[in-house]
Amino acid sequence: MNTKRNSALNRRMSVAFMAGGLAAAVSGSAWAQKGSDNSGSDPYKDLPATLALKGVVRDFIEKSKAGGHPDFELDPRAGFGHFMNMTKDALDKDGKPEFASTGYKVSKEWKDSAGRQIMQPRPYFSLVRGDSAGAASSDMGGACTSAEKFSQWYRDVPGVNVSKVVEITLVRQANSNVYSFNDKDDETYKNRNGFFPINGELFGNSGGSSPNQNFHFTYELETEFVFEQGKKQVFTFTGDDDVWVFIDGKMVIDLGGVHGATSQSVELDRLGWLVNGHSYSLKVFQAERHRTQSNFRIDTTMVLKSVEPPATTALFD
Repeated sequence: MNTKRNSALNRRMSVAFMAGGLAAAVSGSAWAQKGSDNSGSDPYKDLPATLALKGVVRDFIEKSKAGGHPDFELDPRAGFGHFMNMTKDALDKDGKPEFASTGYKVSKEWKDSAGRQIMQPRPYFSLVRGDSAGAASSDMGGACTSAEKFSQWYRDVPGVNVSKVVEITLVRQANSNVYSFNDKDDETYKNRNGFFPINGELFGNSGGSSPNQNFHFTYELETEFVFEQGKKQVFTFTGDDDVWVFIDGKMVIDLGGVHGATSQSVELDRLGWLVNGHSYSLKVFQAERHRTQSNFRIDTTMVLKSVEPPATTALFD
């Protein structure tokens, strides 16, 4: 995959992959607890119908414009594709991703026994029987420019970005314990042709090939959940560009780089330090850094709780 324009096939494969996973969830696979019957009743009717989560969007000016950020509207020659290890394994003291490198390009995805793409091994996330190993370049790539510039992605920095709170709603799928947010189905975003939460706001629309859309932003989402051991709790993200997910401060999804829609999953029973019945944080850090698309999808069997986001710059008022 060299550019987002040339990733249509990959996106179709990703959507088909997710649709298959969701169908399996309804029938009781690793995505969902077994128990559905054929009577038409909903075995999960006591679960909430929706989960409303609040996050912070930070808008940036693309690098070609005065005051622009060099990581937004990245030159395709600098490093398009899925890059791993751009961030350290643990969040920093401020609860933000910490720069590790300019990334290592993935040439083959790691997968679990169910065929779901997973993060590359870590000391706390090792391969298990049935997993298949991926591969990545041994040479550092160019998925971002520097530690200094990366540190601005998820912090309010006067003169560099402006921010506002944006809420998304996950909807429980029929006769299932799978909650989903999909910009293709959500009433707000399906008419915007993608995940564009700040069209006409903050620094304004980006122009160029998509004059009615505001590209070049990051989205930081924080939530909490209760770990239920043995209940097949799974969290999957599908989208672009960069996405990192951290549970209890440790990275569990690593989708760095400017790329078309792709996915990774984490099954919580694989995280050996989690204690049954205890509450933990889950943080999603996403970036939209290049035209011409913005995809954002979450599928999970976890009942996520709303957490109040930090104060924003409010310069959009």
